[in-house]
Amino acid sequence: MSDEAIESDISHLFEGLDDQARAALIAALMNEVRSLSIGLTHVLESLSPNVRKRVEVLRQIQGQHDELEAKFFEERVALEDKYQKLYQPLYAKRYDIVNGVGEAEGTTNEEDMDQKDDKDAEEKGVPDFWLTAMRNNEVLSNGITELDGGAFKYLKDIKWNRIDQPKGFKLEFYFDTNPYFKNTLLTKIYHMIDVGIPVLDKVIGTEIEWYPGKCLTHKVLEKKPMEGSKNAEPITKAEDSESFFHFFNSIEVPDVDEDIAEQLQNLMEEDYDVASTIRHKIIPHAVSWFTGEAIQMDEVEDDGNEGEDEDDDKEDDEEETKRKNKKSRRAQGDGQEGERPLECNH
Repeated sequence: MSDEAIESDISHLFEGLDDQARAALIAALMNEVRSLSIGLTHVLESLSPNVRKRVEVLRQIQGQHDELEAKFFEERVALEDKYQKLYQPLYAKRYDIVNGVGEAEGTTNEEDMDQKDDKDAEEKGVPDFWLTAMRNNEVLSNGITELDGGAFKYLKDIKWNRIDQPKGFKLEFYFDTNPYFKNTLLTKIYHMIDVGIPVLDKVIGTEIEWYPGKCLTHKVLEKKPMEGSKNAEPITKAEDSESFFHFFNSIEVPDVDEDIAEQLQNLMEEDYDVASTIRHKIIPHAVSWFTGEAIQMDEVEDDGNEGEDEDDDKEDDEEETKRKNKKSRRAQGDGQEGERPLECNH
């Protein structure tokens, strides 16, 4: 197939983008196609004629496999959508119990009622349900600070929905009225480009409307002026704070320096790993993560990845120690004198 034909086939994928962005994406994909084509030609030319024919037959078989695989993915999406609708009544019941909207059937009787103390009578739902579930997952726990925990106590529910135009999915975090921010809904949207395989294109977050002095994503460092300085006012410097709420930032890889673009691409992929964990593990199995049962299941899966040498194990232990020390230092530094939350809009 000629370059013109390939470019014509993929150009419709970017309809709706401005001309400059569309041209940049098409050019990037065409470069990838040409690179693959050059590599394939080099491999085939290195083979004897008879072996080359056999490889061509194998490529045809692979093509047939890929067509079937594409149909499999289409049917899997339809099947997933079908069961998502069946899950909804269960998620609704979970929401009611977690948030104290209704008492779970079969959980109380007259004897239990007699044994309830005043605290039990006042306590509704399952406190810290989502916060505990998220903290019990290794991928998420490292990003949730002690200060974040205060805000996540108001998290009522997490949902996800598939979107079709453009393709992708959306995460929805529902919060009760809280003293940290005005938003009751924080969303994260993932746009994908389908070029045979889904390619992450853009990540759209939510602008968090922090209340004055409650921002968790930034802090202001105050430094006293030097003695004898003409400026008697404290010097302030704004800095990012470690916080899971950075997750709600938007991420887009611009047409800039290649090194910067690569860093942003890596950041986007790490962000996507967090989103996938929430979508595929936390939302459907939140109760198991809350109780800790899911941790054991993850450990069983990890035990299956044996065969790593001792040096790798030592490196992993060192990294884990560094991460724990870093988290410990961060917790100790929270609320230190000279630091205060910064009013911010993101």
